[in-house]
Amino acid sequence: MFDIGASELLVIVIVAILVIGPKDMPKALRHAGRWIGKLRRMSNHFRAGLDEVVRQAEIEEMEENWAARNKEIMAKYPDGSTPEGGAEDRKAPENLLPGQEMEPLASAGETADPDAAAEAAIRRAAPVKAPEHAPSANIPATNSDEPTLPLDPPPPGKGG
Repeated sequence: MFDIGASELLVIVIVAILVIGPKDMPKALRHAGRWIGKLRRMSNHFRAGLDEVVRQAEIEEMEENWAARNKEIMAKYPDGSTPEGGAEDRKAPENLLPGQEMEPLASAGETADPDAAAEAAIRRAAPVKAPEHAPSANIPATNSDEPTLPLDPPPPGKGG
């Protein structure tokens, strides 16, 4: 909107110093800054008000669409016994073999060996070591399956 270059800004500063004077310039700049701040706050307040009006209009439109869709569904299924996409409308998937049915997962009480299940879960969740982090000659090997932590580097010597 206002494209003020360096030369135009220099002319404005020189005219302001000549008209206002160097003694009253800080007071004038402070006063102008206050007015600019008030204008910015008013424009932000106005913009926030417009955004709120737009948001309320969008919410009302969404509520109207929801009410129309709800009315359509209630007219189509007044007793609520056969919802859209209900069990009566569904067919069995074609990729299932005859006699093959899905079985529910076992609950926590039906686990044969809870310790084995916990150990399997821990093994699945354990991070896998990258090849560059494999045990080397300077790290002692352990006989257990527990992950080894890297050793701290030795403290620096006094010599240097």
